[in-house]
Amino acid sequence: MHNLLNQAIKHWNHVEPVVYHPKNHKDFDELTELLDELLDIIGDDENHRLMGLADVLGDLVARYEEEHSQNIKASGIDALKYLMQSHHLKQSDLPEIGTQGVMSEILRGKRQLNLRQIKLLSKRFKVNPSTFMDH
Repeated sequence: MHNLLNQAIKHWNHVEPVVYHPKNHKDFDELTELLDELLDIIGDDENHRLMGLADVLGDLVARYEEEHSQNIKASGIDALKYLMQSHHLKQSDLPEIGTQGVMSEILRGKRQLNLRQIKLLSKRFKVNPSTFMDH
């Protein structure tokens, strides 16, 4: 058996409670909280050793949302545009995300949101970080 697989099997009892497909809204809420905590640990470091885990948890959260959502599917940028419009915000009202020029590029799809920006936006609008991630 492959050594990496042996290591994964050896540690599975510790990983299994964190990496799972949510079966109901309670599981989903717990997984979302785990993802939020993990993003706090990772901070702005997009090369953090735990980014793979954040990606996996983000995918699990997004999959549940897709399967159980009655909403129209939208990209992260579409969600940002909607939230800006509903809060009557202009590009210049989000200086923590970047300059007005950076915001313009993001909103036109010329630039993607990075982890730091997603984290700031999710806190500002009080939404799950996966809102701004395209899956």
